[in-house]
Parts: sequence; C-alpha cells; structure tokens
Amino acid sequence: MKQRSFFLLLLCFVIITSAVTSVSAEVQCMYRGTYGPNNTYDANLRLILSFLPSNVTAQESFFYSGSIGEEPNQVYAIGMCIPGSTSGHCSVCIKNASDGLIKSCPTQFGAYTWRSDPTLCYVRYFDIPFLGSLDRDPNTLVDDPGDVISNLTEFKVIWDDLVYRMIASTSKAKSTPSSSSNHYTVDVAALTPSENIYALMQCTPDLSSRECENCLRHQSCCGQRQDGIIMRPNCYFRWDVYSFYKAFDNISVAYRPPPPSDNGSKKISTRVIVAIVVPIVVIIIIIILVLLIRRSALFCWKRKPYQEFDFSQSGISAVRSLQFDFKAIDIATDKFSNKLGQGGFGEVFKGTLLNGTDVAVKRLSKTSSQGALEFKNEVVVVAKLQHKNLVRLHGFCLEGEEKILVYEFVPNKSLDYFLFDPTKKGELDWTKRYNIIGGITRGILYLHHDSRLRIIHRDLKASNILLDAEMSPKIADFGMARIFGMHQNGAETNRIVGTRGYMPPEYVMHGQFSTKSDVYSFGVLVLEIICGRQNMFVHQSDTTTVENLVTYAWRLWRDGRPLELVDSTISENCQTEEVTRCIHVALLCVQHDPTDRPDLSTVDMMLIRNSLNLPLPETPGFFFPNSRSYREQDGIVSIQSTITANSYTINDLTITELEPR
Repeated sequence: MKQRSFFLLLLCFVIITSAVTSVSAEVQCMYRGTYGPNNTYDANLRLILSFLPSNVTAQESFFYSGSIGEEPNQVYAIGMCIPGSTSGHCSVCIKNASDGLIKSCPTQFGAYTWRSDPTLCYVRYFDIPFLGSLDRDPNTLVDDPGDVISNLTEFKVIWDDLVYRMIASTSKAKSTPSSSSNHYTVDVAALTPSENIYALMQCTPDLSSRECENCLRHQSCCGQRQDGIIMRPNCYFRWDVYSFYKAFDNISVAYRPPPPSDNGSKKISTRVIVAIVVPIVVIIIIIILVLLIRRSALFCWKRKPYQEFDFSQSGISAVRSLQFDFKAIDIATDKFSNKLGQGGFGEVFKGTLLNGTDVAVKRLSKTSSQGALEFKNEVVVVAKLQHKNLVRLHGFCLEGEEKILVYEFVPNKSLDYFLFDPTKKGELDWTKRYNIIGGITRGILYLHHDSRLRIIHRDLKASNILLDAEMSPKIADFGMARIFGMHQNGAETNRIVGTRGYMPPEYVMHGQFSTKSDVYSFGVLVLEIICGRQNMFVHQSDTTTVENLVTYAWRLWRDGRPLELVDSTISENCQTEEVTRCIHVALLCVQHDPTDRPDLSTVDMMLIRNSLNLPLPETPGFFFPNSRSYREQDGIVSIQSTITANSYTINDLTITELEPR
C-alpha cells in the first residue's frame, strides 16, 4: 500500500507539473490553428451546435455524434449527458456548454467542455473526425486550492482504493454502443462515521474498455485535496466530500473501523465471518441454479448448432443469445393463429411470450428463394441497432426449414395501412404526418451517421414504416440493408433489389447504391405522406404519357402550385409553410444526380430550422415529361416518353417490379 501511494503521489507530481493545467473554467480550446470570424466554418459550427440539444435528447442513450458541411469547412461534433439526466436538464446543459465553447474559443477549430449545469454534460467539436479515438491531451485540473486535507495519509489510502475500484468499474461498464450505462460509475467511500468521499467517473461511449481505462488511469493522482475535477477530451473524474448529484441518493456506505490489534479477536472474527458467509453463499448458488432452470423452462432457449448460416463473420458475438426454440414461438403465437399480415417473404403473426411481452413474429416462407440471405442479413443488421425510430429485434428462430424473426409489437400496423386507405387517411392530420416525417428522418440519420457502422436500408417505403401507439414511426424490414464502415459511402451490385418507384436512377441503371439512395427513397416517401397517394405510374387521360408522383410534384413546383399536391383530407387544416418546406426538401432529395441530394444530417436541419435558406431543386430522377414541348427557364425541351406502365428496360437492364413485403 505504501509503495502504491508513493507511486501515485510521484505520478501526480509529474502530471501536474507537465500536462495538467489548473483553471477556473471547465472549457478547453484545442489549438489546431484558427479561423476568421463569420466564415463558412464558423457558420457550420454555430448551426450544428444550435441543434445539438435536441439531437442529444432524441437519443435513448443521450449520446449523439454528427457532422455538417463539406471539407475544408466540415464540422464534427459530439454531445452527451450522464445517465439519469432528464431531457430538460440535458437540453439546458448542452446549450449552456455550446454557448460557453463559442464564447471561450471563438476562433479555434476545436474545443471541448465537461459542464455541470444543471446536470453533467459533454460537448466537443473539431474540423477533423475524432469519434472512436483516444486523446490524452489537453489534461485539465479544476479544483479549489483552499480545501486541504488535514490527515493526508489516511485520506490518501481511502482515496486510492476508491479510485482504483472506480477505474475498473467504469472501463468495464460497456455492453452496447448506445447503452445508457456505458463507461459511467458513481461510488462512495467512508472517511469517518459522518463524512464520505463521493466520486463520479465517465468516459465517452465511443471508446473501447481498454481506451477508457487508459484515459482514467493517468488521473489516479492528486488525492491531496478533498475535492477536484480532472477532465480530458474523452473522460471525466470528479470527487468531493458532499453528494453533488442525485445519482448518489441510492448509494449507502458503511464506515469501516480500524482493524483490531488482538490476534485472538482476529481468529474469533474469522470464525464468525466464515459461519455467516458460507451459508449465504450456498443459498445464493441454489437460488441462481433455480432461476437458470426456471428461465430455461419458461423461454425455451437452446444453444443449437448453426448449420445453415455462419454468423461468425458478422461481428456479433451475442447473436446466439437471441435464439428462440421453435416450440416457444409456436406457443407464443397459439400455433401461428393470429395473423397480422403477409409480404413477399412470408407472414407476420402476433404473439405473447410467457413473460407477457407482446411480439410480432415474422415467419419466412419455406419456398422463398430470397428468404435465406435476407434472413441472415436482417438478424445481423437489426441486432446492432438501438434507436426509438427503429423497430427492435427480440430474437430469432433457426430450426430445420423454419426461419423466424421476433420483433417488438407495434400496435398501429404500418404507414401505408392509414396513408393509402380513403377512410383511414383522415386519422393522419398534418401534425401527425409532420411528426412521422421527422421520426423517419432521425431513424435514417442514425443508420447513416450515428450508429457505429454505416447502414444503407435500400428498401424505404410506406409499408416498411411501422406506427406505435402514439403514431410515432419505426423503420422496419432490414432484409435488403447493407453494412459499411464509417468511411465507406457506397458500392455496386448486379443484383437489383427493392420496390419500383422508390429506387433512384443510378441504382436502377448501374447498380450503384449509397446513402444517397436512401435519401432518394426518403424524398419519395415524404411526397407520399403529403399527398396521400402511392408513387405509382399512372396514365394521363388525354395522352399515352406515363407520369409518376415525382413527375407530378415537380410539375406543380415548377408551375408555382406546390400546395395542389396536398392530400384533400388535410389541405384545409395544415401549416402551409411547413408543407411547402417539406415538398421543397423532398424534391431536393429526389434529384437525378446523387451529389445534388443533401445528406440526412442536412435534411434534418432543413426541416427543423425555418430560417435556413434552401437551394432550388433541379429536375428530379425518373422525370417523365409529356410528349408536348414545354418551356424550362433556359429554353425549350421536347422529349417523347417510350416507357410502358408495367415493366421497363433501361440500358439493357431489365427491372422487375417487386411486390411490397
């Protein structure tokens, strides 16, 4: 113990004299050059920070990362609040932290802060990507020089033990990328019968367990004062002799008196401890065994060999723990008697697990030629995702010819069930439709930018948007999805899959897909939500021309009549400015050239910030002008349509219509 204390004191001295800067504010500017005021980088920085409070509180984990702009003026930002924070306190803290950074570091390309106002939150920005990387400098000590410990030796021993214990707990408190308990620990140690040390440690959840430990370990010093804060770009440590957060309310600590000096007392104490502890341990073991047996009987989990598919290359070590036994599914669905619907890959049934949880059971057709690949893909993709606007996977069953997916039950079916039904679409007023558009935006934004891996859905459409009890959207059906690394934007394929009308031109004609493919599908989906009609090809009564919803919307926009697109059931009670802005954004999303389409982070800001000026849209992809000449801004264009209604061939590539699933 003495050697360890001496080492810590020496380490503390080295860090304080070389790398730690004692400051009165909790803001650190990262000096990587400066920029001039009112330039593009400054505008992008202020824009992304203005939306950081709402983006952070929209996540279940209260952790958000994103970027805005293009190089060299692209800004990367992170925001986070500690577990247990309320949305209101978190939003206020993130805003105050962002304002503090702008004020304290007005021209620096990077800065970070850990702020305690009114909860603990973290904000950081930079002009280069930094998510998932450990930065040890700058290291900042914020303390009160007046609070000196009188009995330093006794305090240091207790403090050292608390710090080592917390470092081990914090670095291991990581289960999933969006878990609210990631790298976060609060603990208490008793100093005297009436006085304790309260401490909190937090790493950013993008760090691995080893990186979190490395970030915190070099902070295990400075135990010569009764309070202090040590913060780095990736981790934070605070201690004090009073409870400074509500997180300590449920933690109790008993004062440990000094050990007795009499050897006989030690022997008696040891015998008493053994007599008490051994029976307790035996009882605990028996209880654990009973619970394991009961769990096995109730939920019918089985560790079956994976003969049909190899999940070892998927990067998910916990996939096996999600596997249900077929008998459990059969019981939960009452022998598949409560059918909810049917798609191209199989049927969907409602079920109830033995613990009372309602689920939606997707049973893939045994005769489906595409089902095997999509089944494995959906398990691998959805098991990685945790977001309130994405449907959650409870588990799966892979037994013989049975391939079954078990999802959370969403009571209000899918968006198309309401949107395209003449009698039910009236239940979706403009407020609900606008909220649905916002929820879909945040879900796709998570897939493209905020999850650890970039995911392209490739089959966004109304039938794949489920609605919960509050009519909030949940994106479903990831059978077509593709997983990419964060620095990979797209790929090419010879296997064109998807639904006609939602696929962009570059995918249909060249097999090229990227995040901008989902942006195109999103634009089509927004137009459908606004007008209440499917994006289907329709014949005009007076010509042989084929026209789709994108073409129709573009004609109305070009002619200055965009509100004629609005569904008649909501046209009298909608916010015309919001509707017009949504049509504008949708047309930007369906532009022919993928580089002209905005990414989802920009779309999110376009929909929320009314003061943001939007660029004018160009001619969309799959725009079919009629056979008569018409005047554009710069001249006259005359094009004769040669595309039939049911199937079509472009560049010798035949596209077959796929029925919605």
